[in-house]
Amino acid sequence: MDISRTDPSQYFYGDGALDPARTERLVADALNGCDDGELYLQYAVSESFGFDDGRLKSATYDSQKGFGLRGVAGEMTAFAHANELSDAAIRRAAETVGLVKGGRDAIMAPPPVGTNAKRYIDTNPLLGKDFASKVALMQQIDVAARARDPRVVQVSASLIGSWSVIEIVRADGQRLRDIRPLVRLNVQIVTEANGRRETGFHGCGGRYLYDGLFTPETWNEAIDIALANALTNLESVAAPAGEMPVVLGPGWPGILLHEAVGHGLEGDFNRKGTSAFSGRIGEQVAAKGVTVVDDGSIDHRRGSLTIDDEGTPTSRTVLIEDGILKGYMQDRLNARLMGMAPTGNGRRESFAHAPMPRMTNTFMTAGTEDPGEILRSVKKGIYAKSFGGGQVDITSGKFVFTCTEAYKIEDGKIGAPVKGATLIGNGPEAMRGITAIGNDLKLDEGVGVCGKGGQSVPAGVGQPTLRIEGLTVGGTAS
Repeated sequence: MDISRTDPSQYFYGDGALDPARTERLVADALNGCDDGELYLQYAVSESFGFDDGRLKSATYDSQKGFGLRGVAGEMTAFAHANELSDAAIRRAAETVGLVKGGRDAIMAPPPVGTNAKRYIDTNPLLGKDFASKVALMQQIDVAARARDPRVVQVSASLIGSWSVIEIVRADGQRLRDIRPLVRLNVQIVTEANGRRETGFHGCGGRYLYDGLFTPETWNEAIDIALANALTNLESVAAPAGEMPVVLGPGWPGILLHEAVGHGLEGDFNRKGTSAFSGRIGEQVAAKGVTVVDDGSIDHRRGSLTIDDEGTPTSRTVLIEDGILKGYMQDRLNARLMGMAPTGNGRRESFAHAPMPRMTNTFMTAGTEDPGEILRSVKKGIYAKSFGGGQVDITSGKFVFTCTEAYKIEDGKIGAPVKGATLIGNGPEAMRGITAIGNDLKLDEGVGVCGKGGQSVPAGVGQPTLRIEGLTVGGTAS
């Protein structure tokens, strides 16, 4: 039965196993003596299609339903979850939560404030297009990509969609609900010439329906970008090595900011003193002109939420302003213990996970400089247009990132594409080494996935063109 356009609570109470009034009483009893906590109910459906070498290789559909019950007492958290929605299952989970209370007579923390905002549509995107049309889209992409250039030897496309209904029940009877759509299209192209093969990739998506991905403009652009990336890499030369200025392109290169700086600005690392930014609010931590924002309230973006997974409305949180550290991203637990306000950054992968402070859409705001002038100011360096994977040490801030599309800069002009370039540096030092900020802020195309503590959540990044001095480029050319 599809009830995506009716009362979403029917997913949890429609079969009679749970009753709203009984559930409220169970939660109140379970959390009596806790400082905070909630019952998190979730119903989620997802699908994915993989198309490769001219044929459909995979098609999956999954649904799950369950709850997570969390109790917080001081710094301690007890969490239990189950995929069975029943009074008995909640009572069993309450026994686990009871382990942290120890007979305490606590005063429950104030509930999240309400919001009338809605960041995305409620409709289930999985219902908007039938199976045949989804397969046909990927067939079109395959045919169109191969027709673009005779050097194309392999085309892979994938289409991914999900739809989640959540309800948060607190001990005071407060109920908060959200319905979250998410779609994504990926195109990967392999080209070959003179015995050499190279790959290019492009993806796009967000919290909307499939319709936006099915427009010819959207999927043709995905082909064009992936193909251009693959053909460029066919011409790439060995990356230079050494310390040099690096110009980062706008948009997706913000993943470096996300990893090297963003995680270090999450509340839990700072409360525990394990971040390079711990205890530094009010200090100059980046170059003048650098402003970093986390904003989960941007409509339809992949990292956006109407409310976070504790019920706090998402908001625009200024983390660094003109180089000065202003604050951290907070969930309810760390905000309470640090004497700060929650910022709507309490996130969890699913009902089977406890929330923690996480990024939503994290980006650097635009500056005033012309991107062309920034490039012309570099005599010898690297222009990094796109990144793959990376690693960062939160405590030290040290990072290593792999470039998937990068070019030499020679006498202020973009030169030959390079292969195998890695950027090595320290997050806080890199922020202080920014010497030019472009006026071309761009957010990514909607493909980001953030991992932390064994959990993955959708996230967004962005930035304008940046020049950073003194980064170490790891390459193979002398």
